Amino acid sequence: MWHDVRLMNNTANALFGLVLLALIASGVWWVIHRPMFTLTTIKVEGVNHAGLRHVNTLTIRNNAIPKLRGNFFTANLDSVRAAFESVPWVRKAAVQREWPNRLVISLDEHVALGTWGDQGKLLSVKGDVFTANLAEAEEDADLIAFAGPDGSEKEVLSQYMQFKNWFQKIGLEPDGVTYSGRYAWSVKLNNGMNVELGRVQDGDTLKNRVDRLMTVYPQLIASLQDSIESVDMRYPNGLALKSSHSAVGSKKQIKASGKT
Repeated sequence: MWHDVRLMNNTANALFGLVLLALIASGVWWVIHRPMFTLTTIKVEGVNHAGLRHVNTLTIRNNAIPKLRGNFFTANLDSVRAAFESVPWVRKAAVQREWPNRLVISLDEHVALGTWGDQGKLLSVKGDVFTANLAEAEEDADLIAFAGPDGSEKEVLSQYMQFKNWFQKIGLEPDGVTYSGRYAWSVKLNNGMNVELGRVQDGDTLKNRVDRLMTVYPQLIASLQDSIESVDMRYPNGLALKSSHSAVGSKKQIKASGKT
């Protein structure tokens, strides 16, 4: 073996290469851990450089900064993003490095549309359920009361938009939309009236029931004024309504022949 000059040269070259790689790795490690690369600035801004309404320095300092690890080179951007997305009101975060010791964080805030269920959660205009300060959300707008099975948030939001479009023809808007565990729909309108619409049987079920209500609504409101508490549209040829016109309330069926 020791008389094989070619083998000895190859072995020496391999050993030299390993030593060189080790030196380079040590040098890189030494460089990237220099104090000049310690993160000194975290710049936070809204998406497209917009301002932030609910996220502030205090919430970031309390919820995100303690979770950050590493420096300019070693900070895991996915972990940084997750840390900022744990901040209340943050829907999505994007992270970029900025030479030599800065991170730039772009935050997309939730915009609350209403409450979701009875657990103090909020539903955003994009159909995302999130947890944040309810009082802050109430300062922004009148919140719609939404409820439905887990995973139905976007379906409920989509149906709310349809209800809003349909009922505006008679000057009313939904104050609440409920999708029950039995897949039945009901709407609370801003005049205090609750409308039971039942389960969907085909693509036109809800629209047809709302149209029937709007057809007779002017006559109902003319005779009962503001005393209608609820209207049940789950009848194929009519409706049932409950009125507070008397002290104990009353319930009346109009051309009703069996619920669906």
